[in-house]
Amino acid sequence: MSLTCQVRISLNNLTKETAQAVKKALDPDNVNFPKGLSLNVENIDNKVVFNFENENSMKKLIGTIDEILAHVQVSLKVIG
Repeated sequence: MSLTCQVRISLNNLTKETAQAVKKALDPDNVNFPKGLSLNVENIDNKVVFNFENENSMKKLIGTIDEILAHVQVSLKVIG
């Protein structure tokens, strides 16, 4: 049996410029994901939306989410 999990995380109440800067800062990290794991990052108005999808390994998904959110935190500190 194959298990697929989708997680959507939204960072709200950012300025449009900050939202775009966060997305740009993460673009280099959004490559070479392991098989079955994907991330789509969108700017929607004043927020950044992260759409994660993973097949099978929840541990990989949780680790990736943790890593991306750590990068977001660093980029927000640098931007702000």
